[in-house]
Amino acid sequence: MFDFCENVYNRGLSRDKPKFKLWRSAGLMLTYKCDAACEFCYYHCSPDKGGLMPVETCLAAWRSLKAIAGDGAKVHLTGGEPFLYWDHLVEILRKAGEQGLGPVDLIETNGFWATDDQLVADRLATLAFLGVQRLKISVDPFHQEYVDAEPVNRLASLAVEVLGPERVMVRWEEYLDDPVDIRRLSPAERDRVYTLAYHEYPFRFTGRAAGHPAHLLASKPANALIHMNCLSGFLGAKGVHIDPYGYVFSGTCSGIILGNVNRTPLEEIWKAFDPGMAGPIGLLCEKGPFGLLEQAKSRGYEELPAYAGKCHLCTHVRQFLFEMGMEKAILGPADCYA
Repeated sequence: MFDFCENVYNRGLSRDKPKFKLWRSAGLMLTYKCDAACEFCYYHCSPDKGGLMPVETCLAAWRSLKAIAGDGAKVHLTGGEPFLYWDHLVEILRKAGEQGLGPVDLIETNGFWATDDQLVADRLATLAFLGVQRLKISVDPFHQEYVDAEPVNRLASLAVEVLGPERVMVRWEEYLDDPVDIRRLSPAERDRVYTLAYHEYPFRFTGRAAGHPAHLLASKPANALIHMNCLSGFLGAKGVHIDPYGYVFSGTCSGIILGNVNRTPLEEIWKAFDPGMAGPIGLLCEKGPFGLLEQAKSRGYEELPAYAGKCHLCTHVRQFLFEMGMEKAILGPADCYA
């Protein structure tokens, strides 16, 4: 387990200043491919996207996280939809066990694949045998535009039987108890469902969520966000997400690259992170998305009348900068942008 002073930024701070925290969790995104294209997806996942994280990339990142956080390290496997690559998922879990990396904390799925009782029972038994601690099933109006409730109900019910209720998480469970067939709603009715969902369970306006959902909820002019920098967000992030190509994102800040584990081990990326660095990350830490806005406007970006929050402003401006071909080392990969 690392000490705070092993990070270059922390070494220069006085004792009373907030430190850059240890990363204790990593979401390993096996793929950007998903059977769904949810309106609030942080990563723009869809059936048209691709990528598949190599087994060794997963294991190397897992080892690095344990080096950083020790026994407190927690890894979850996500996507996209990881169950699109069942055999690959099993291989990762099997080799992690062989290498003594410990059990995976969580696997996320939208449950689309749970079409048969025996198939579900067999897969759940395999996950249990391989030490998976928890299964998280994504349930909400956005997913249910693409995933029928029947397989999700089957998965949730059998998972409780096989794994036990304490090892099954159903996000926004009331949507499973009382599903609304959102595909039959008019656009206006669908927008009302989106808005209600946000107010009941707020989410970040990053990725695709910075599109239609954010525009529905936009109410703040850019100058209302002028003093909202991202320093505390970067310093206090509990973990990272690592995409199929090895790109590292802080928390759920998709499309802002901290490094790539295929070129630099995760522990070295943590050691080298400095929020005072030049470029978009340093600008976000100092001035927040408003700083990016000033840069983008000088290149022709047209400011929106209102934004849903600083993440909406950040994502919308970054989309423009990405399309302009700017800051390619930091703004990417293309999968994270529309």
